[in-house]
Amino acid sequence: MDIDQVKKVAKLGRLDLTDAELGVMATQLSAILGYVDQLQELNTDNVEPMAHPLPVQNVFRADELRPSLPVGEVLKNAPSRLGDFFAVPAILDAADDASH
Repeated sequence: MDIDQVKKVAKLGRLDLTDAELGVMATQLSAILGYVDQLQELNTDNVEPMAHPLPVQNVFRADELRPSLPVGEVLKNAPSRLGDFFAVPAILDAADDASH
């Protein structure tokens, strides 16, 4: 890659690079693109596309209904409560509510 191409890529990435950094990036990006060119020489006609190189699977438990904790148990350590709810400081002004 030449310096003008690196400047364009840096602008797209909103990167403010010095002249010295542009030279380093030109060298590094050229090496990366050279490696990609090398990979494109491989015959991948019979290679199945994959999302991950290892045989991973979903490890989440089944979503099953079960009883919830009672409200009193949930709120027993709450620093502040308002009826059956956690009381938290307001983060919006009343004026903000009127505009929505």
